[in-house]
Amino acid sequence: MKKFVGMLALAGAVALVLTGCASGGTTVGGGSTAGSGSGSDSSPVKVGFSQVGAESGWRSANTTSLKNSLDDANGFKLTFSDAQQKQENQIAAIRSFITQGVGAIVFAPVVETGWDDVLKEAKDAKIPVILEDRSVDSDPNLYTTRVGDDFEKEGETAGKWVADTFNGKKANLVVLEGTTGSSAANDRTTGFNKAIVGSDVKVLDSQTGNFTRSEGKTVMEGFLQKYGKTINVLFAQNDDMGLGALDAIKAAGLTPGKDIQIVTIDGTKDGLTALSNGAFNYVVECNPLLGDQVAAIVKKVVAGETVDKLYLAKDQAFDQAQATAALPTRQY
Repeated sequence: MKKFVGMLALAGAVALVLTGCASGGTTVGGGSTAGSGSGSDSSPVKVGFSQVGAESGWRSANTTSLKNSLDDANGFKLTFSDAQQKQENQIAAIRSFITQGVGAIVFAPVVETGWDDVLKEAKDAKIPVILEDRSVDSDPNLYTTRVGDDFEKEGETAGKWVADTFNGKKANLVVLEGTTGSSAANDRTTGFNKAIVGSDVKVLDSQTGNFTRSEGKTVMEGFLQKYGKTINVLFAQNDDMGLGALDAIKAAGLTPGKDIQIVTIDGTKDGLTALSNGAFNYVVECNPLLGDQVAAIVKKVVAGETVDKLYLAKDQAFDQAQATAALPTRQY
């Protein structure tokens, strides 16, 4: 009997040691460790999420997707911050997350540059950082992974459509760019320009519309005042800028989709509706529904599992018939 009691005591001591090890920071991919808010089987994972803003329909859908997936029911305690498209707001939010001791930080960077210092602070605090949607030009060792879309491929798909459509016909094109310095704008420009090399496409002008409907309209008005009916094709780097441009084109007495053919990127309901109605001519998808994938990766990271450095969503492209078919079940 004494021998049996002794064995029970030894087993209890081992269990205590194992429990103590499990309650500390856990190793994640890249050799960093999760912060004190990493949670356990019985406590939620604290996550700080800094979003770019609410500049477009795509962004709103992306925010909703992340909030729904990182909610209490799924085992998370989410702190959300809207950066209102200002990098300084995001840096302040990330530093606040670090102070709070969250288990993971998720953020969609406003621009690519200028993140080194705050990412080093997160790494020193052993809090993993997941880039959501956009990317940064910092040392990859300063963040754990990125979950997003292939922006360069999106731009290339749009450019190939223009080059093929206007093969043998002169395309006088204007471009509504996204937020200056953002990876989405930079990569879409790179991909588009790559696709039109050696084609019959002439780029008359290219200016930022900051991914917003209102600025898309304003910039398009300027293009029309400067170039008039010379313009016969528009590449808008997101649906909202293209939708804003529709008002400017109509006000100039022109018919969008005919006098000026329009290709955009996103694939929102509003964008596909414009395509289905003939106002747009081609739309390349950029999937905003990244929440479930981000949530799964956060759980892996704080559990100490190794994750890949990059996860890309699957995107498609739509002509008028495909848009009409997709609209009844479109989620965003």
